[in-house]
Amino acid sequence: MNPKALAIVGPTASGKSELAVAVARRLDGEIVSMDSRQVYRGMDVGTAKLPVVERGGIAHHGLDLMDPDRSYSAGAFAREAHGWIAAIRDRGRVPILVGGTGFFLRALTHPIFGEPDLDPTRRRALRSWLAARSRAELARWTRALDPDRSTLAEAGGPQRLLRTLEVALLTGRALSWWHRHAPAEQGALSALVALVELPREELDRRIDGRVTRMFDGGLVEEVRGLLAKGYGSHDPGMTWVGYREVLALLRGELDPDQATDRIRKATRAYARRQATWFRNQLPRAVFRVDGMVPLPERVERVAQAWAQAVAVEGGLPREGANK
Repeated sequence: MNPKALAIVGPTASGKSELAVAVARRLDGEIVSMDSRQVYRGMDVGTAKLPVVERGGIAHHGLDLMDPDRSYSAGAFAREAHGWIAAIRDRGRVPILVGGTGFFLRALTHPIFGEPDLDPTRRRALRSWLAARSRAELARWTRALDPDRSTLAEAGGPQRLLRTLEVALLTGRALSWWHRHAPAEQGALSALVALVELPREELDRRIDGRVTRMFDGGLVEEVRGLLAKGYGSHDPGMTWVGYREVLALLRGELDPDQATDRIRKATRAYARRQATWFRNQLPRAVFRVDGMVPLPERVERVAQAWAQAVAVEGGLPREGANK
């Protein structure tokens, strides 16, 4: 089966968004965001959400879907994304998936299982209690309650850990059990995956520069505005890197230099986890993109890989296509 979408993935600050917009122009595509942080309204600076003026008139889906006090699972994303992708294809355009949340891509390229119903009151109470626990403690609990999913959950960050634990604690069955036994609601999406790669030193340099631009661009003011609307440290959207450090800054627990340094270190660690996930979890047939070459060359190579993928049996580039 030929691919139904093109996915551009890679660690944070690797240049995925810029590449995706340029590829969308070239292929007459629309973009579907696969960033679990950018689904939140009012969280633009700290999530590096591409400003409207930089989207080049390209339609973007999956941004600003909900308020920061709501949870958004990979399964929920996949259900919505299948609809966006079908509509894009109906318009005769190419769906271009872009982001660094590997679980979102996995949810799309695997059958979606029927998620268990969770009592919203008990879920909010449990989430609040779990959010106060350290990442190391959450990881220990995950290994005990759902050992089959623990590696994936830990690689996915705090929200994946919380999701794994809340299902296990509120249903009495591990999330991995639900994946194995619940009936599938949606088939898997066939996609050509382009992985953007950068040398570690260059990625670290870009991350450091991005954090500086975030503070210069109003990150502290953005967090103050969210607090003024009643959101706090236990809300799902406020637990991400950048927001939790600025919350500590505003509480007087960190000075600006300390907050900046912590965000840089935490973002580098997050990028390492993303790279590890993509290295171990992506399908074998991945088109690798050198993030160091000029943008026009990257666009050309991705466009050629897509053209070849949709033209050959199985929807995969022939050997040597990425050389």
